[in-house]
Amino acid sequence: MNLPRLRLAHSAHADRAELVIVGCSAEKTPTTTPLPALDLYDGGCVPHLRARLGHLPHQRSRVRFLSAEHGLVTADTHLHTYDRPLDPARAVALRPRVRAQLQADLLTDHIPDDILVIAEPLYLVLLAELLADPHRPRIHWIPDHATGWPDAAKVLDAWGW
Repeated sequence: MNLPRLRLAHSAHADRAELVIVGCSAEKTPTTTPLPALDLYDGGCVPHLRARLGHLPHQRSRVRFLSAEHGLVTADTHLHTYDRPLDPARAVALRPRVRAQLQADLLTDHIPDDILVIAEPLYLVLLAELLADPHRPRIHWIPDHATGWPDAAKVLDAWGW
């Protein structure tokens, strides 16, 4: 991915930036109108994340979801309810799209110092280029979306989120 090492000042940490990336969940809020991703997904750690960060604009803007249907989306990307599980073939097919979305996202905003990834192992296929980049940010990986919230909360606590 060859991420350039740029830093932009922001937030209470002035010279620090963090990003949360969460794997989508099979449980979704049934809706006939699109909802922001943070409100649509309703399984695993997402309800905890929404309760903790959903009302905080800066932190909410630093949340991304890995969607088996859409690739990488922001917490505020409006989506319809869908049912598409991630399987190995879909992960390989989505990988270039996620790479491009993540690269554009990070270059538009700024490259984080730390990334919290809360996602099952298959979702890491989507992040392969990021993980292989020698200049990648520090990655905190919580592999169990369903029961990993206490560990994720510890990382968020350390960030002051």
